[in-house]
Amino acid sequence: MSLLGPVEIRELADRLDIRPTKKLGQNFVIDGGTVRRIVRVAGLRPDDVVIEVGPGLGSLTLALLPEVRGVVAVEIDPVLAAQLPLTVAEHAPELADRLTVVHADAMRVLPGDLPEDQPTALVANLPYNVSVPVVLHLLETMPSLRGILVMVQAEVADRLAATPGSKIYGIPSLKAAWYADVRRAGPVGRTVFWPVPNVDSGLVAMTRREPPVTEASREEVFAVVDAAFAQRRKTLRAALASWAGTAAAAERALRAAGIDPTQRGEQLSIEDFARIAEKRI
Repeated sequence: MSLLGPVEIRELADRLDIRPTKKLGQNFVIDGGTVRRIVRVAGLRPDDVVIEVGPGLGSLTLALLPEVRGVVAVEIDPVLAAQLPLTVAEHAPELADRLTVVHADAMRVLPGDLPEDQPTALVANLPYNVSVPVVLHLLETMPSLRGILVMVQAEVADRLAATPGSKIYGIPSLKAAWYADVRRAGPVGRTVFWPVPNVDSGLVAMTRREPPVTEASREEVFAVVDAAFAQRRKTLRAALASWAGTAAAAERALRAAGIDPTQRGEQLSIEDFARIAEKRI
């Protein structure tokens, strides 16, 4: 099996008349060392089924196929979706039967759209403009996912992995923490992409865990999170007034949950927000 090199990637793009677009957040990885590193850091097992979002021209796909039982590549671009099986057949014919291509929007794809053998891991170079919504959507709709390693904009990676008390801790951090333990898994330089982006990238690793024990639903907990950060400079008593009905009602819920009403949202864990959601009257 051979990986795609920078020259091959550009030649393939020319042949397909593909130009990476900002609209789809496309920046293709052209460095073989980087895709090997992603696969290594992902800690995949031979029996894993990987869902890859936005496989593009297939550089990461080719690195994943030898390591796992199957790769389900979700690609929104019809030209790229049609080309990927041909690329794999050319560069790794012995592994072609491990690939399934799903031509779909990852923001709308559901388990029923995928093969019966559901994915156990998400490994992807995610389009910058939809990275957080895609991760949260897949975590919500695909309980079979146990591990995640995604490459995203460095700022997004920092926000996803942020902990309470940090200035960048917020909605993405908390919603990701509902599903998983999240950590930064290393930086990625700009020159490994084509075209070269004007921002740095980073790897984020997630390990699925049980959500907080609470009588509140995920939707109810996320509603409190959204309300708290809609006005993040305000105290929780003020920020949650519309959610609770009045500031006084918000204070009652906060005190019942053991939370100081003068605190701000960035000081609380997802478990704290789950307790607040439970105490709404």
